[in-house]
Amino acid sequence: MNKITLIGIDTAKQIFHLVGVDARGHYIWRKQVSRARLLSTLAQIECCEVVLEACGASHHWARSIKALGHTVRLIAPQHVKPYRRGQKNDYRDAEAIISAALSPGMHFVGVKRVDQEAEQALHRVRSRLMSHRNAAANELRGLLGEYGVVFGRGLKPLRAGARCFVEMEEAHALGLVELVNDVLDEIAVLQRRMDHYECQINQRVQADETSRRLREELSGVGKLGASALRVKVADVRDFGNGRHFAAYLGLAPGHSGTGGKVHIGHLKRGHDRYLRQLLIHGARSALRHLGDKQDAQSCWLRGLLERRGFNIASVALAHKNARQAWAIMAREQ
Repeated sequence: MNKITLIGIDTAKQIFHLVGVDARGHYIWRKQVSRARLLSTLAQIECCEVVLEACGASHHWARSIKALGHTVRLIAPQHVKPYRRGQKNDYRDAEAIISAALSPGMHFVGVKRVDQEAEQALHRVRSRLMSHRNAAANELRGLLGEYGVVFGRGLKPLRAGARCFVEMEEAHALGLVELVNDVLDEIAVLQRRMDHYECQINQRVQADETSRRLREELSGVGKLGASALRVKVADVRDFGNGRHFAAYLGLAPGHSGTGGKVHIGHLKRGHDRYLRQLLIHGARSALRHLGDKQDAQSCWLRGLLERRGFNIASVALAHKNARQAWAIMAREQ
């Protein structure tokens, strides 16, 4: 049998399907293995290139396969789908992964380190808790609004308004005192858990030199933003420059061209909504505290605010921060 030069793996929970090609791109090997036998099977094959879809547990498998001596690459699932032929099955999915990997100009996903995935898990859990907290707060706000109790934005006015409501005779008559107190307790518990995970993120940020530089040199990037910038992308050098990184985050306008004319459109959605959200919210905070600073960036932002307004200035600062963050992290790596 000819030497296998490239293997495509369709991953699953228990059963994995492997397809191998030779140097000419001919399919010469295919095998179905269980999860427990995947690494032992690959260990028997001479070192080659192995490609997987970037999905659940793919970074774990990439690190494990790389330890065997193979070269491992990950491809985003949306780049694999166009290469699938015929009816869908697991072997054809593995063949589609190979076809995508052999395509010129294909963009691959970097393999994350264990510590990056651990810190990213803290962000994910915190984000989920925040969504649940906000949902509970909005539910309580809507309930109290039905009885004419309306208050300002934020959790502090919500708590004050809810406590005023439970002291009203109407609340006691309707039997809503226990319900309102239970929702307030739920919000408090979720907030404490959020604070706990934020504390863990802050400890990691303080111990990391790159995160410290991001916080000190970028206006509007705090502890959460610095941590997310460092762990959300495996290797920023996968991006050619800072503009490409900003476009990946959805902080650069989309464009289309034909007949030699290029039309600049609106912002694209991007591939990381969480990091994009942190950068824009941080930029909004920086603009609110701009004051009468006279440094070059503050003067530029003040002029941009006058010409284009608060929202566009916020995105412009977030875009600039993304490009500068790329430069800082690329030098550190």
